[in-house]
Formats: sequence, C-alpha cells, structure tokens
Amino acid sequence: MFIYKRLMPRNKSISEPALLAILLDAIAETGPDYLTFARAAARSGLSAPTLVQRFGDRAAMVEAILMFAWDRLDEATEAADAAFPVSPRGAIDLLLHLTPDAEHGLDGGLPLLREDMRNPALRARGRAWGDRLSAALSRRLGDNPALGRQMASLWQGAIIWWGFDRNGPPQAAIGEALEGWCRTAGLDQSPQR
Repeated sequence: MFIYKRLMPRNKSISEPALLAILLDAIAETGPDYLTFARAAARSGLSAPTLVQRFGDRAAMVEAILMFAWDRLDEATEAADAAFPVSPRGAIDLLLHLTPDAEHGLDGGLPLLREDMRNPALRARGRAWGDRLSAALSRRLGDNPALGRQMASLWQGAIIWWGFDRNGPPQAAIGEALEGWCRTAGLDQSPQR
C-alpha cells in the first residue's frame, strides 16, 4: 500500500487579498518580467498548479497583482483626500502622505510603471486614478482643474528627480518642490490656523 506523505503543509485557505499582497511584494522585487508561477508559488506557499488554476496564465497573474496595487493606491488616495484640509497646504500634505519613502516604493517601481503603461486595462486604471487625484488637488487649489493636474504632474516629476539626486529624504525634497510651485502659482501654503 502506498502512503502519501506531504513534505510541506499546503496552505489551502489564503484569501485573494492576502495572496495578492504577497505577490505584490514579490513582483516589486523581481519585476513583472521575472515573476514566474514557480517564484510566486515559492513566495506564497501555494503550488504553481494552484496559481495557474487561480489566474490562468502569467500575464493574468501580473495584471491581477497590479490591479490590486491600484486598488490599494485608490484606497490610500481616498483616505488622504478625506484626511487633509481643503487648502494648498492640504494639497501638499496629501501628496506627501502618498509619497513612498526611499525604502518602500521609489526604487524598483519603474518596471511596474512600464507594465502599467503597456497594459490597456492598467493604463486605464492609472488614468482614472490621475483624474481623481487631480480633482482632489483641484478642490484644494481654488477648484482650478489645471492647477490640480499641474500639481500632480509636478509631484510625479519631483519623485523622479529625487531618484536622480538622492539628496536627503524624498519627502523633504518633494515637499520643497511642491511648496516652491505653490509660491510661484501665488498659492498660500502656510498651515491653516
């Protein structure tokens, strides 16, 4: 009689959000092109066939992971929009709250961004998030849609420039860029009393 002995306990009850969070960490380390079912299985504790069963193919797995990342960014943006005052200073603080620190998100994000731009569904999510972020900033900048989009664009550019300069913590350098832009635009970014 053959007795089956399991070498590793199989994780049967990992939720979809928990799995996607684990795989988001993995894809941030490997990049989308190098996240295989074998690597995802090793990271999640699920078997590669189980992952194939859940996602279908590698492209669908990568898309699901990055959609999950967009979901998390949408939630963080919504929470920040509710938390910060409707003022230019509130716009700056909202963006600084969304700025990843040097260790968590600024390095290694370009392969994920490239995937977001190549995939039409992910590109649409990025566009929708940009519109919501610009609207949140616009409300804080005198309901001026052009200023909201400009500030969002400056923020993204400041993150990129910080990546080249690496002069101090990113929030400090990016905060200075946003404050300078507010001064140039004639917006009072002093804290509300």
